[in-house]
Amino acid sequence: MAGVNMFGQRRPLPHRFNAAQTGALIAVSLAMFCIQVDFFALNLVLPSMARGFRVGADDVQWSVSAYMLSLGSLFILGGRLGDIYGRRAALLAGIAAFGAASIGCAIAPSLPALVLFRVLQGAGAALVFPVGIAVLSNAYPDEQRAHALGLLFAIANVGTALGPFAGGGLASGPGWRWIFWSLAVLCAGAFAVAMATVSDSRDPSAERRLDVLGAALVSASVAAVSIAADRGDTWGWSNARTIGCFALAALLLAAFIARERRTAAPLVDLSLFRNLPYVLVTAMGAMSNIAYVVTVFAASLYLQRVRGLSALTAGLVFVGPSLLVALSGPLGARLGRYFRPTAVMAMAGVVAGSALFVLTFTPHGLPYVLVFSVAGLGFGLGWTFVNISTQDLVAKERAGEASGVVLTIVVTAGGIGVAAAATAISLLEHGGTPANAIDSTLRVIAGALIAAAVIVMAIRRQLVRRGLMAPLSMKQPWPPAAPS
Repeated sequence: MAGVNMFGQRRPLPHRFNAAQTGALIAVSLAMFCIQVDFFALNLVLPSMARGFRVGADDVQWSVSAYMLSLGSLFILGGRLGDIYGRRAALLAGIAAFGAASIGCAIAPSLPALVLFRVLQGAGAALVFPVGIAVLSNAYPDEQRAHALGLLFAIANVGTALGPFAGGGLASGPGWRWIFWSLAVLCAGAFAVAMATVSDSRDPSAERRLDVLGAALVSASVAAVSIAADRGDTWGWSNARTIGCFALAALLLAAFIARERRTAAPLVDLSLFRNLPYVLVTAMGAMSNIAYVVTVFAASLYLQRVRGLSALTAGLVFVGPSLLVALSGPLGARLGRYFRPTAVMAMAGVVAGSALFVLTFTPHGLPYVLVFSVAGLGFGLGWTFVNISTQDLVAKERAGEASGVVLTIVVTAGGIGVAAAATAISLLEHGGTPANAIDSTLRVIAGALIAAAVIVMAIRRQLVRRGLMAPLSMKQPWPPAAPS
């Protein structure tokens, strides 16, 4: 039978997935699960890694910074490589690179070797994320796409839930190297399933050549701003090196835009940024991710430095919020059937921001976990839906490119947010307690997230009134169809 949505409109029940579609979903989900586990597990094992290599906390932090630098600067290139040369090959290359680099991390004899393999891991992840999303966007018809992507993020976000627990447990048990051995085994499974089930797709209109100069310019720009954000607290935000990195990033970005306007085969079609729903959803996604990663960072500090919890116990506190992050995948897909993308993103921001504000007044124990979990639902919905909805707002042929742009903006914004939050907490600690410094920072973030949701919806309303955006339809593909 046909279902009925909340507006009384009849809609067909989704068709069952065939074997190839199911296999592709399993392969991409498993690969992205590995990436999520890796990111959220490593933050809790840094002290153990520092002891093992006999280095300081600032030194071992490079294992995270190098990974994020590689990941953020290569998203756009990774997505476009799949569009041009074939998404199946790009996905397999990304999984293989991430798995091989995981083995390298597991056997790394020194911190410099570990940092090198983390760079390679980031490069592999930069292929898997945008290309994996594009693979599924092209494997499923329009009526099934949101459901499939919702399942993808539900499975991948389980890694968010297990990451802190796995990291804390392995750090307290057999050691941090077992995180990477486990990831290598899972990557082997994902690679085998992808080989057997993923069919190729690409952008048929794209020229079979890559804009190498454009790729170098945008990657270097993202790298420069990431270095400035990562080192700003250490160097000083007014230091010449920090200012120089930000200035260099701006110059490289300007050069990239000029290059893309002139070249016949651009890495990024700049008409993407005339797609107003895409721009608004991406902007809200960036603010949501800033709040998400700052909350994870601040909560980790609070639980271990203020409450004195062990890495394992702190990881357990994250399980509740992370499980609701996982549930946000199917929820985001369902909400997308009834509401415009901007409405869903704004709703997620209000839920997360409100819960985060309440969290700063919540005592530890079960109340803290429950409120934190509600915030996790809002954060997860924001992260999931910005990736799901942007695939509906662009043409399927350019799915990898659009996904790469979204991920670059969202992840880079998160890195800058964490750097700014770390500086704010450090400054506030001088005039008060660590607990008050963390709470004050989170309240500012909560207010900014709610304000962003209100502003995005206000802009959306004005654009609808001016006839620049459709009031109901979310199907505004990019590039727009040529007039007949």
